[in-house]
Amino acid sequence: MAAGSDMKRPRLGFLGVGWIGRHRMKAIVETGAVDVAAVADPSPEMAAEAVALEPGAVAVGTLDELLDTGIDGVVIATPSAMHAEQSIRALERGVAVFCQKPLGRTAGEVEAVIAAARKADRLLGVDLSYRFTEGMRRIREIVRGGELGRIYAVDLVFHNAYGPDKAWFYDPALSGGGCVMDLGVHLVDLALWALDFPEIGDVTGKLFAEGAPLGRRADKVEDYAVATVELASGTALQLACSWRLQAGCDAMISASFYGTEGGAALKNVDGSFYDFSAERYRGTARETLSTPPDEWGGRAAADWATRLAAGARFDAEAERLVDVARVLDRIYGR
Repeated sequence: MAAGSDMKRPRLGFLGVGWIGRHRMKAIVETGAVDVAAVADPSPEMAAEAVALEPGAVAVGTLDELLDTGIDGVVIATPSAMHAEQSIRALERGVAVFCQKPLGRTAGEVEAVIAAARKADRLLGVDLSYRFTEGMRRIREIVRGGELGRIYAVDLVFHNAYGPDKAWFYDPALSGGGCVMDLGVHLVDLALWALDFPEIGDVTGKLFAEGAPLGRRADKVEDYAVATVELASGTALQLACSWRLQAGCDAMISASFYGTEGGAALKNVDGSFYDFSAERYRGTARETLSTPPDEWGGRAAADWATRLAAGARFDAEAERLVDVARVLDRIYGR
């Protein structure tokens, strides 16, 4: 915030301060635009670590106690089943929200959060962090500028060799789904965001658990999925994602866009979860768009905090989150 500004610095609360929550807290604090007022976490140790990062903050026990401290915004990093309900409670108290993905387990939950944000006229953000990689920003500019011609195919991949280490991820009621909900949400979002949220046509998906088709089983979530999303324009999006795939590296992550005048792709480097390069293709030639290092992980959170400090209210762009959620619902056959 500019020196001499008479605008009050937003006071933030952090609900859930495990590794992700603390990482986002650090990125937000580094903007210099906000103050950390309070943190809440079921683990006293985690809460203490967070307060050690920001000694001016107090540790409280629950979301309601956080809201009672008079905060202007809350950063939510809790299990997926809680996201929609906690976001709505905060918004109904007039508090802006930045939430980990997914915002909801279904399109219905996402719609309910957006309705609450619209009614409260409060800024709503979701941690769709891959949008903020330098490579993806460059690719989006090229795609949206028409430089690749008409995009007719998009290939999307996110294979994670490990899978989540918390039990709730594997409970369909708590997670809303497996690798599609965890990783596929990023892929679908990147494609629709780069293509300016086009109209969706047919969606088909095939889900597997431990090497067997998942079918209608309600006691397991998928750990491998393939899906095809056809746009109304005829463009084909192909998606593959997994947990614990034996692929010979930590991760395989890519988003490739192919058009009538060229192609472009974001890819992780040497199996890394964090290092990405982006290239543009013309026939058999390639041009580098971006290379590591690129500290992108906290940019979505920092962007939300900076906008909040500048006085931003409800942004209708948040309504696009429903488009992504509806595609996920259809991959799941909901």
